[in-house]
Amino acid sequence: MRNQAILTGVVGVVLAGSAVVLGEDLAVLPAQVDGVPTRDMMKRYLRVQVERAWEQWQKHYEARKTPEQIAAYQKGLRDRFVAAIGGLPERTPLNTQVTGVIRRNGYTVTKLLFESQPKLYVTALLFLPESDRFKPPYPGVLVPCGHSANGKAWEPYQTMGALLALNGMAALVFDPIDQGERYQLLDAQGKPRFGGTTGHSAVGVGSILVGRNTARFEIWDAMRALDVLASRPDVDPNRIGCTGNSGGGTQTSYMMALDDRIVAAAPSCYLTHFAALIRTIGAQDAEQNIHGQLAFGMDHPDYIMMRAPTPILICAATKDFFDIGGTWETFRYAKRLYSRMGFSERVDLLENDAPHNYDKLQREAVVRWLARWLLKRDEPITEPPIQVLSESEVRCTPQGQVVLLPGARTVYDLNEDYERELAAQRRRAWETPDRAKLIDEIRRIAGIRRVAELPRPKVEKVGELQRASGRIEKLVLVPEEGISLPALLFAPSAGGQKEPVLYLHEQGNTADAAPDGPIEQLVREGRTVLAPDLRGIGQTQPTPKKELGEAVGPDWQDAFAASLLGRSYVGMRAEDVLTCVRYLVEREPDRAKRGVVLVAVGHVGVPALHAAALESDLVCSVKLTRTLVSWSNVLRSRSLTNQLINAVYGALKVYDLPDLARLLGTRLTIEQPLDANGQPARSESFVPRGGAP
Repeated sequence: MRNQAILTGVVGVVLAGSAVVLGEDLAVLPAQVDGVPTRDMMKRYLRVQVERAWEQWQKHYEARKTPEQIAAYQKGLRDRFVAAIGGLPERTPLNTQVTGVIRRNGYTVTKLLFESQPKLYVTALLFLPESDRFKPPYPGVLVPCGHSANGKAWEPYQTMGALLALNGMAALVFDPIDQGERYQLLDAQGKPRFGGTTGHSAVGVGSILVGRNTARFEIWDAMRALDVLASRPDVDPNRIGCTGNSGGGTQTSYMMALDDRIVAAAPSCYLTHFAALIRTIGAQDAEQNIHGQLAFGMDHPDYIMMRAPTPILICAATKDFFDIGGTWETFRYAKRLYSRMGFSERVDLLENDAPHNYDKLQREAVVRWLARWLLKRDEPITEPPIQVLSESEVRCTPQGQVVLLPGARTVYDLNEDYERELAAQRRRAWETPDRAKLIDEIRRIAGIRRVAELPRPKVEKVGELQRASGRIEKLVLVPEEGISLPALLFAPSAGGQKEPVLYLHEQGNTADAAPDGPIEQLVREGRTVLAPDLRGIGQTQPTPKKELGEAVGPDWQDAFAASLLGRSYVGMRAEDVLTCVRYLVEREPDRAKRGVVLVAVGHVGVPALHAAALESDLVCSVKLTRTLVSWSNVLRSRSLTNQLINAVYGALKVYDLPDLARLLGTRLTIEQPLDANGQPARSESFVPRGGAP
């Protein structure tokens, strides 16, 4: 306890570093705004945007009727899809190795190891029919695994491979990154640090910064696995199918949209549409959210229709967490397009009255569908008892993990290599004395409008408190429909001509608002201080979603939803900063002649830096404390803490945070910069200090 204060006639206790004062309520917003819990503000706001995108999608769909219109749509959207994931690598030698063969009754299992990119190893099981019963070459079926920790070893995936082989089709079941034998990061004991959805999303943070997506790696692994399968003399490259469940359903959906070699597919327990997804369970992990896809018109039905009239069976579950209502809507749109093309029989839907699954009923339906189109056999197929391989039997590598192979590389290495290339390009670009084009490009990438283009907010005063140092006005700033920014305005009781201060804190506007705290010290200097909560912070901070761990951060669902719309939290929050800066300038025109003092504590320093650098005429000095040292540090780090919220898609193609810092020069002071893991940055400097209070 630091001291005692008398506020509005009530004796209060002030806790160090806190705004907790007995009898003083600094909350600005009520528990609900427009009938929605305050903490759900961003969830509602983004949901509305996604619903509007779905309405636009439907309008565009209805205008797509002639063969020429459909063909142009298919090519254009596929090109946008590939560009949005960062393009695809060049084909390099697969260097396929057979590491073992196991015989089962009616089929054999060949253990394979290949390189989808140089030294990026992929582990796979090839299930082959007995040649005595089925004459090669066989149709081939690619089976990407869903989010099972043991990848290809999980019983349903092995069983699917065996069932396909028992019915005359070769099946290649392979491990995605961060599953099975392909965990990308191991601890000192050789155990996975994280995997599955968490691993995919941790990869996704760095991928976003360089204009990629985790899906790029998964898609390319699948395409190279298809190269392995189709290149075998005992496989017919003209009869290739694909099926996968859950995360494997995602990969199947992408592959059937992008790879012309696939002539029939059956994605399981994934397809719905984004409006249905966001209004139910919310956005999922990184590879399922392609940046800007809703903005450029790509939703789940498009994964089917981009290759229409390829035969596709949508496998779904009544009680799935992927909304079954959305699945049926997607099916109806696909069915109508196929019907317009004269091939209505080539798309169908199975609804299994079960939870999320890849069970016997589902597997039998998939194999019947693929047999119909790949073998020209349309007959009931049932699944016999299958003896699956043990964990040791499925192992394709000596130590059970590809990263332990000599010279093995990870997707983190590949992203870091790409960042080094981009860093060289950035250095050359920033040597130009004309920064106007670069600044315009930063605006475009981050999605930050000029301050003159921003609408003036509606401002409502909802309360007032008194302190010895002055009064505290409770304000609500509404910069756009659905967004309310609660703010505390501290007005000094004594006059003064010092510049006003915009004070931002990652924990909200009350974090440094205690009597005798950092904000009040500025007030006693004669400064007006505006302390707002930027969207999604403080009172509008959503309930943390911890499923993806601290590396990705608690706001991951909202961040991914924004990314689907082609937006970033950095851009949205930077516009909030500019709105607040302009409000202060217009409220205090005499004191703000030289601009506003901008103070930011914690990760809000990233949007604050953007706002200040892009509209430097509005600020006279900037002070950032405990903010990220650079995005390139994120790429070089193998350990992250809460970095998704401040990632900007493709930013490192044009700029890094130190480039923004240099635009401010000596007006910027940075204290205690942090690395990507939230630890003091030891080896990097941001910019020379100087200028800020």
